[in-house]
Order: sequence, then C-alpha cells, then structure tokens
Amino acid sequence: MNQPLSFQKKLLPQLISAVIGTLALQAAHAADEPAKTNELDKVEIRGIRATLNKNLLEKRENSSIVDSISAEDVGKFPDKNVADSLQRVPGISVDRSWGEGKAIFVRGTDKNLNMTQLNGQAVASSEWWLNEAQTRSFNYDVLPSEIVGSLDVYKSPSADLDEGSIGGLVIVKTRKPLAFKDPLTLQASAEAIYSQLPGKTDPQLSGLLNWKSADKTIGVMLALSKQTRTMRRDGLEMFDDGKYDVLPVDKNNVPTGAAKTNAYAAWGGGSAIFRQDRDRTTGNLALQFQPNQQTDIVLNYMNSDMKMDNSNQNYLWQASGQAVDGVIKVQNPSFITTSDGSKALVGGSIGPTNVSFEPIYRESYVKAKVLDLDGTFRSDRWTFHGQAGTTSSEGGSRHDRHFWMEGNATATIDMGLDKYGVKYDMDPLSYKGLVLKPGGGTSDRVRRMESKENYLQGDVTLDVDNGFITTVKFGGKHRDSTQQNFRSQGTANGAAASWQNLTLGDLSTGPSPLLSQAAASPGALTQYLWFDDALVASKATPMFDKNMTYADVLNEHYKIKEKISAAYVKADFSSGKWRGDFGLRFVKTQQTSNGFAQAADKTFKPISQDNNYTDTLPSLNVAYSLQKDLILRGAISKAMARQTFDVLNPGLTRDGTVLTKAKAGNPLLKPIHSNQAELGAEWYFEEGSLLSGTVFIKKLDTFNYTDTKQETINGELLNVSRPLNADNGANIKGFELQWQQAFGRSGFGATANYTFTDAKAGAVAGQPRLQVVGNSRDQYNASVYYERDGISARVSYNYRSKSYGGMTMGGQVVNSAYGQWDASAGWDITPKVSLFASAVNLGNELVRSNTTDGLPLGIYENGRRFGIGLRAKF
Repeated sequence: MNQPLSFQKKLLPQLISAVIGTLALQAAHAADEPAKTNELDKVEIRGIRATLNKNLLEKRENSSIVDSISAEDVGKFPDKNVADSLQRVPGISVDRSWGEGKAIFVRGTDKNLNMTQLNGQAVASSEWWLNEAQTRSFNYDVLPSEIVGSLDVYKSPSADLDEGSIGGLVIVKTRKPLAFKDPLTLQASAEAIYSQLPGKTDPQLSGLLNWKSADKTIGVMLALSKQTRTMRRDGLEMFDDGKYDVLPVDKNNVPTGAAKTNAYAAWGGGSAIFRQDRDRTTGNLALQFQPNQQTDIVLNYMNSDMKMDNSNQNYLWQASGQAVDGVIKVQNPSFITTSDGSKALVGGSIGPTNVSFEPIYRESYVKAKVLDLDGTFRSDRWTFHGQAGTTSSEGGSRHDRHFWMEGNATATIDMGLDKYGVKYDMDPLSYKGLVLKPGGGTSDRVRRMESKENYLQGDVTLDVDNGFITTVKFGGKHRDSTQQNFRSQGTANGAAASWQNLTLGDLSTGPSPLLSQAAASPGALTQYLWFDDALVASKATPMFDKNMTYADVLNEHYKIKEKISAAYVKADFSSGKWRGDFGLRFVKTQQTSNGFAQAADKTFKPISQDNNYTDTLPSLNVAYSLQKDLILRGAISKAMARQTFDVLNPGLTRDGTVLTKAKAGNPLLKPIHSNQAELGAEWYFEEGSLLSGTVFIKKLDTFNYTDTKQETINGELLNVSRPLNADNGANIKGFELQWQQAFGRSGFGATANYTFTDAKAGAVAGQPRLQVVGNSRDQYNASVYYERDGISARVSYNYRSKSYGGMTMGGQVVNSAYGQWDASAGWDITPKVSLFASAVNLGNELVRSNTTDGLPLGIYENGRRFGIGLRAKF
C-alpha cells in the first residue's frame, strides 16, 4: 500500500533530477566534440536558439519598445501559465504568493497599473478567494502557456494600443490555423508533476489539432489543455488590526493597577496548512478564412474552467479578538514603537479562553470565456481592420464553510521580524477539548464575482506617398463592461435540535503533518491535531449545511458599469536611418457605481454615483539606426490607468460600536496619469545576440490614501473613512540592461537582464510618506542553455528585491526579496517525439511579509515541483 506514495516522494523527483543531470552531462560532453554543420543548422531552425533569434527580430523591427516571447520559447521553460513565462522579460516581476505566477509588476508599478490582453482585446478576469479584491489586474491562473502563439510586452504606448497601462501592456497572441506549415498537424504532450510539499503526483495533458485546406484558404485549429495540481502551502501568520487599550493583568486575569496602553494589536495569528486541488481545463478553437490575398477573417474562442476546491486549517491565538469594549487584558505585555509614533503589542500572555481552531472547506472556481471575430481587408493603398467580441468571467466560492472551534487555554505570544512564537498552557497535539461553536465564526461565506465586456473596434491604415510619413492609421473603439460582486452569509442555528457541538476529538484521527519546517522560527507552532477530511465530509458538513440560514451581505454587493469610447490617429514615418510613429488617442470614460449604504437601523438603502472623465494621450516612438547593428530608441508619452473596481464600490458600512463612524469606497476617484519617457540603445553584435540598455522615467500624478471626513449620507452626518486621490503622485526612474548571446557552434548560450528602479511616492499632510506600492528596486533574470544533437538543457534564476504594500498597524507592508531557481531539459528521441523534464523552485524559496517596523504578517512555503513527460508532433 505504501509503494505508490514512496515512489512519489522519493523515486519520481530523483528520476527527474537524474534526467536533467544526465542530459546536462551529455550536453557538456557533446560540447567537446567537433561541431557538425548540418546538425547545427537543424538546431537553429528548431531549437531554443532559433526562437531567441525570432524574439530579437520582433524587438528589432518594432517601432515601440517591445519584448517578445515565442511559443517554442515558452515551451522550453517549465512554466505552467503565462505569468511564469513573463518573469523572464526585463523589468517584470511576478506575484508568487500561491506558488505559481498570478499577477505581474512592470518597471516599478503595481499590478493594477498593467493590462493583459488576448489578441489585442480584454479578457474578463475574476477571483476565487473571498478576500481577493476585484481589480483590473489580470488573473493569469486562467491562461495556460500551451495556448500561446507569442507574447508581446509593450513598454512604450502607441495611439492604436488600448489605454489603461502605465507599466506595460501584455498582448498574448494565440495561434492561427493558416500559419502552420503542414496541411495537418497534431501535437500532444503528457506530463507527470510531482509537488513535494503535499507529496502528490498529478497529470498534465495538452493537445493541438490543426487542419488547413490544400489551397490554404480555410483552416481550423483546436487546442486543449488539462492540468491538475495538488497544492499545499504552509504558513505562519499574524492578522493585522487597529488600535486598542491594552490592560496589564496578573495570572488570574485581574488588573494589576498599571495604566492601560493604547496600541496597535493584531486580531491574532496562527499556523495554517492550506491545501487545494486545482483542475484547469482550457480550450481554444480558431477558424480562419482567407478567400483571397486581400481578406483574412479569424474567429477565435477560448474557454477556461478552473475548479479550485480547497481547505485551510489554522490553529489560532487571539489578541484584539479577545477585546471587550475596546480593551484587551494581557499578562506582561510588551510593545514596539511604530513608524507613526504609536505602540504595537508584540508579546504577553492572553487568556484564559484563548485557543481557537478554524478549518475552512471551500468549493471554489474561476471561469473565463472569450469570443472574438477579427477581420482584415487589404487593397493596394489601404487596409481595414476590425474586431468585435465579448468576454466574460465568473469566480468565487459556492461554499466557504468555516468551522469555528474554541477551547480554554492561555496563549503566550512572542512576535518579531519573521518571528511567530506562541505557546499554549496545554498541548495542541493532545488537547481534544476544542468545541464547535455556532454564531458568527461558524459560517458559510459565499461569494460570486462576475465580469463581462463587449467591444467593437475598427480602423483604416492608409499608405501615404510621402517622403517622410509612410502610413496613417485612424480608428475608434467602444467597450461596454459590467463588474458585479455578490456576497451572502450562512449563520449556524445552534438552538436547532439537529445541531451538534462536535469536539475536535469527534473530527480528528491524529496530528497534522509537520508544517513550515523551512519557515519555522523559534517557538512557532508547527504541528497540532487537525480535521480528518473523511470525517468532515461524513459528519460535519451534512450537519453544518442543514443548520445554515443565509442572508445577503448587501454592503459588499456592487455593480459597476463602464462605457469607454476611444478615437485615435497614428502615423508611421521613415526617412533614411530614422523610423517610428507618433499619434494621439482621445478617450471618454463613463462610470456608474451602484451599491448599498447602511442606515442607523442597520437596514440598507441603494446608492448610485456617476463619474465621467476624458483623457487625451499623445505618444511618440523613434528609432535611429546609428549603424547596421546599432539602434538608438526613444519614446515619450502620456499614459493613464483607471481605479480598481473594489475601491469604486459606493457601499457604506457602519462601525459596529460607534454608529456615527462608517467606511466606504469612492466612486469619484480620478484615474492615475503618467507622463513618461525612455531612451535606449540596442547592439546586435552578432546573429542572435544583443546587448542593450534603456533608461526610463515615469511621473505619476496621484496615488490613493485613506482619510476620514464628515459627510451627509441619507440625511445623517457621519464620519466616513474612504480612499481619496492625493494631490501628488510618484516619480519612478530607472534603467534596464539586457544581454543575449549564443556561443558559436558549441550549443551553449545565455540570456540575462537587470532592471533598477528608483521610485519615490509623494506625501499627504498628517500621514507618513510611503514607498511606491509594488516596486522592487532590483530585478534580474539569467538563463544558461545548451541545445545540440537533440539534447537541450536550461537553468534559470529569477530575482526581485523587497517590494512594498499598503499601510497597516503604523507601518508599511514589506514583502521580502525573492529569488527562484528553475531548470528544464529535453531529449529528441526521434525528430517527432521528445522526452522532457522540469524542476521549479529548486531552492524552496519562501514568501515573507512584515511591516517596516518588524511586525510579522506572514511567511509561506510552497515547496518544490518536478515534472517529466513526453511531447510529440506529427
């Protein structure tokens, strides 16, 4: 019975490591042999080197400042989604908080200031997690790398590209049927992925079938991807909160007579084991029709369906969670001083009823669809291009079952930088007295997020018989989108005859696995009795569901309608060694935000707010060929990014204690604008090789901060806390360096890039000056590869320095530096069949967050992943 598990935990990763190591040794041996010209030419056509050459050609020929990745290059990396592939591009770092790339940061800008499109149009995006805000950042979970034809990252805008990005615009291009070489093409791959932390192996399957007619006028392509992944993330956490009065008490919980201290206090903290079964099915169907040389019509459909059922078991202590009337009783409290001059509680004993256990079982999902019709008609002197389509997404949790258990214990905490010390006056490995409690903690927190956009775009490009201007493009686009969020909450009826006060002993069969051994700090809790999944399914869930009473959480309901109309004109020019483009984009945005405001009697009234604004966005891109292999580039533009949907929610929630206090979003927030420029040089010193450098600057006109002001809401005077626009923004400046080179006919080559970003945010009177959210000062990527005689290997390293988040508990969130090693290898068994292997996060890098004052927020371990598979093409 133990043999399969033993194979997964020991033999499979060893086998994969052996494959990678053996191929690497063969690569080194082959490098010592005399090069064979015919074989080398074959490698250049089919291999890594050829795709890198293609990427450079795209970059070299473009007027804008662009980085490209081709489909085969994506396939040579061990990447399972597009974000993981993008981390190799200069200036891009990736959010890896869940172990797989989820969102991107570009040139020091936050993830919400960058856009991702599919074939030049938006992809609706939603989230599965209750606490995940509805932003404009694209959720890369829904986009597997297998459907990609190429990726283009535009760092300098042109008038015909959609507005909305300040850092960069990513355009993912799917494959077109008539672009395939053969009349019939079949590609397939099968891979086994072993995730070390959960000790599970999962299948990954993908296939592509493409047909085109003999006269090359009709083509059909179907691509399917099926990926399952057993995921586990171990975490030590502290949950931030506000200020409370900390009252010193003795061991009997009697006040000592010492004065209270007003201080920040965490709600509490815990030791969490998160497990998720990810099941992603993605399909891409493309139909292409070219009845003549002038006409090209493509219908593209993409559907991604991701089931993400998960559980999170967290053994908890509480601080402000134990507060009564704003007072926390603590034995021997200890404090630190925060950046805003306040105190923060970091140590002491809190009890005597301070142990909780919260297993959460979720039925979560994310879906996304795109239907796009793209048409081009060319005449001798002009070209018409049009696109029309619709995209929609939905995400959330059909059930988010929280089983809240409490018991009697005193918790002694010792918090500090990456330090999560906690000790209970009982043994978490044997204490079974935790009891399931009805009420607010035991609840079902259902959430559904929806997004939909319809779009229509058309433009005409005129060939101009002029010595300087070569083409003029003019056109327009209209987008109509709706974003919605729905929340309901089920509350347990503890008085019902069918309710059972189950104990931990009723639902546990033993201790959890050891968690966070790589992350554990001295005194951290890393093992405890936990729920058995089978007992939860058979005993707890049926009783739980039977006793739930559901009600809408109206203050979290909102509907935001947005209509965006744009007109643009762009001219391409070329004269001697000069080329480039200049243009103007005019955009009108109409927003209507609908939500609910809570009245004094706790009922909710609908509230609606309109916000309209226009933007004029000029752009100029220039390239100068100083000599045949040396290009100078410059760009200047004005860019804009709209506010995220969650902060536009007009909904208002009263404070539970002081009814004249409330918090709300702000549908009147202005967009963020950036005046930006860059200057660079690119030296293509030999075929497939590049040495380049670019300096850039961005001046943002605002950022968001939170303040409290008096407002009259439904006839009442309230102190409302909401996000506001600052009068000043941020200055971001930096440079990028890039090197790529193939070392002759040895089969070896290397790529490397480095980005330095110096970002400074403005200040708001009475508030601390913050670092720019999302910025990492240093980022670099490096890869060394070998490909020759049917053998390939690549080792890659990706690094970003610390980055910053928002304000909490008197300081700013700091995400620690992160560096990750990955490797991949392949062997062409035949010209049509290859064996490949991959290894991800070889160093088992941890994700860490603290505040600038050293208050710990979270440390997470996602573990290593190994893969081995076969790929065939016929």
